[in-house]
Amino acid sequence: MSQPQTKQSYDVVIVGAGAAGIGCGVVLKELGLERFTILERHQVGASFRRWPEEMKFITPSFPSHGFGLLDLNAVALKTSPAIAFRREHISGKQYVLYLQTVADHFELPIQTGVDVQTVAPLPQGGFQLQTSTGDIRAQFVIWAAGEYQYPHLNPFPGAEHCIHNSQIRSWANVEGDELIVIGGYESGMDAAANLVALGKKVGVLDRSGAWIDPDPDPSIVLSPYTMQRLEFVYRTGQLAMVGNAAIEEVKPVPGGYAAYSEYQKWLTAHPPILCTGFDTSLKQIAPLFDWSQGYAALTENDESTLTPGLFVTGPSVRHGDLIFCFIYKFRQRFAVVANAIADRLDLDPSPLNAYRQAGLFRDNLSCCDNDCVC
Repeated sequence: MSQPQTKQSYDVVIVGAGAAGIGCGVVLKELGLERFTILERHQVGASFRRWPEEMKFITPSFPSHGFGLLDLNAVALKTSPAIAFRREHISGKQYVLYLQTVADHFELPIQTGVDVQTVAPLPQGGFQLQTSTGDIRAQFVIWAAGEYQYPHLNPFPGAEHCIHNSQIRSWANVEGDELIVIGGYESGMDAAANLVALGKKVGVLDRSGAWIDPDPDPSIVLSPYTMQRLEFVYRTGQLAMVGNAAIEEVKPVPGGYAAYSEYQKWLTAHPPILCTGFDTSLKQIAPLFDWSQGYAALTENDESTLTPGLFVTGPSVRHGDLIFCFIYKFRQRFAVVANAIADRLDLDPSPLNAYRQAGLFRDNLSCCDNDCVC
């Protein structure tokens, strides 16, 4: 893939070549848009490349698109990681290969090794992007960067004494037979399950106790896949889970480390594993959004309410209580963004009909409801 030259100009620039960037790029390609590019700081699927070797997708893949149901982890029509790998829960490395295959098949115009440093609206409209390889101009920008590359490393004093789960390449490399995991959501439970499978004794400390929340939305509570794994490893007797344990500080002590909540402390001979999540990549361009509600405010077309022409796709998309942080959720908004851009560029939107028929053109959010009658 070629490196960009200075003074490039496009109709659309997509920032990020992960699941969101690749999926959105496919939609633009099918619209017939020619003057667009995808800028990637590292390589296609960079976040998935950095997953611990043992980490798997919590959303299952299944070859069902022949019956009108797209694989939950697919980002393009008529594709399926399940068919490609014959696996229900795909690893990060497998998913990178899937994304690269999709990119190659659709001949997406991806430029790797390009770090987008600033995005600045121009007085006459459009944007100038300052990158590590030169300035680029675009009429529209779609921000599709992921979150895994922005770990939440400093949630409390002394967090520097911990190891964030994003810094782990394989759980088999973690030293110690007894370990503390701070954080009980998906990444914390993934860490615990993998460490117990290696014969280690693990204590999980969580401020709330995510494992007892009955909410049906996996964006808020543990997924069924994680709960299933959790039940299995808990029966080994090697896993202890402590709720209402809001860690306020970690300190080195003789023989190891101490993790403190308001009234308790836990001792460990090895650095605690920090599973406190990730920051939104939108912090890189935070002034271009309204954050008054605690998240980036977007229009009905996933466009910044402050900066016209700047769209968001991927896990940072949120509308009120609706959080689009899973692939099967945010892929339903690719066509919404593409339709808005097609309208302004006077492109024929009819190729998007296939997305609407497949349930991937979710422009009416009133029907999104997690209620379950049984």
